[in-house]
Amino acid sequence: MFRGGRMTVTSMTGFARREGGLDDWTWAVEARSVNGRNLEVRFRGPPGLDSLERLTREAAQGRFQRGQINVTIQGRRATASRRTSINSETLERYLSFGATLISQGKATVPALDGLLALPGVIEVSEQDEPAEDRARVEAAMAASVAETLDDLKASRASEGVAITAILNGFLERIAQLSAAADQTARGQPALIKARFERRLAELVGESVNADRVVQEAAALAVRADVREEIDRLVGHVGAARTLIDQDGASGRRLDFLTQEFMREANTLCSKSAAADLTAIGLELKATIDQFREQVQNVE
Repeated sequence: MFRGGRMTVTSMTGFARREGGLDDWTWAVEARSVNGRNLEVRFRGPPGLDSLERLTREAAQGRFQRGQINVTIQGRRATASRRTSINSETLERYLSFGATLISQGKATVPALDGLLALPGVIEVSEQDEPAEDRARVEAAMAASVAETLDDLKASRASEGVAITAILNGFLERIAQLSAAADQTARGQPALIKARFERRLAELVGESVNADRVVQEAAALAVRADVREEIDRLVGHVGAARTLIDQDGASGRRLDFLTQEFMREANTLCSKSAAADLTAIGLELKATIDQFREQVQNVE
């Protein structure tokens, strides 16, 4: 989606609601979306409108790639035609039982209004809606669902604008920390050499061969070299920015890239020979973890 000429990621969370009506039907459609590894569509609608679930799933699949989508249709038929009938079987049972009581002098002949008021004698049911009318209502509800899903897509895109700003902020911080780590790491070889020389002198109790110190310290410095990790961190920042700026769902790829970020930060910490570099590595890990939390919201 474009915002000020620039694309943004899309969130997986959002909400939309639409109302509609046709003939004697009124309805409200609500669509909610939350995070999900894949696209999952859940539907609940009025009974008897069987094709709505299929149409809803197809509409959602055409608009979204990830997230759990919950669509609910609350529909009501306001002035449904009703059919009234007398349940003859139930009435006969009442009359048979009453005749016995009357013959025993325990009851009088019942009035018609009394008989009709007995439970189950009069039955009221809604008349079946003509198939063509039901089809028109179903089509109108499906149109409302499509409009609601369009609104949901817009809602997710709007939230994606905010997430984009947050993600770019974290990437900028990761880039700054990577630069600071690069600057700090340049002093590691000298620090390792001085530390190794001091430790070796403590062990032998006398001055040591300078060539040996240089060789051993150089070997340790090679193992502690973090330039590759820093280069990869910088490269990951560029890749993440590209993913954020491109169109389409990028959440999964950003999630995989976050794992690579954390792998490099962990290695940097394990190779660190200086407290300052370790502190930078720990802040990198904290920032990457915050970045990962926001990525979980990206479609």
